[in-house]
Amino acid sequence: MQIRRLREDEQFPMSLLLLADPSKEVVESYIHRGQCFVAESDGEIIGVYVLIDTRPQTVEIVNVSVVEKKHDNGIGKQLVRHAIETARSMRYKTIELGTGNSSVGQLALYQKCGFRIVGVDRDFFTIHYDEPIYENGIQCRDMIRLALNL
Repeated sequence: MQIRRLREDEQFPMSLLLLADPSKEVVESYIHRGQCFVAESDGEIIGVYVLIDTRPQTVEIVNVSVVEKKHDNGIGKQLVRHAIETARSMRYKTIELGTGNSSVGQLALYQKCGFRIVGVDRDFFTIHYDEPIYENGIQCRDMIRLALNL
């Protein structure tokens, strides 16, 4: 598997991006503002993440996704670690991300990668998404904000 930046002549892997963020409108609002990286194996894109410059010396991971047939193979962790190293190489001081309160596995992954919870955006998903989102039998209401000092 290799992780690389999406080339300008390639289309965004929308079906994959929509696995992590079910709103096409929301995804389209940020993909053109950031840098998209893909994990590729045997010519197939199997993972993706997007980095967006948010504030001076700060970058945010706004989407991390892996094709469902490749879940539980450590690809998500490799994508997050690649994002961290990419941000370091670009001289950012902080990398941030947000995930839903119902994203139990993702919360564990991000903390294992060194991120710490820094805040909660209450009712983020109920305000910004038209349809309710459920994961692990829990309604996704709040955005859990995490950050890692580089």
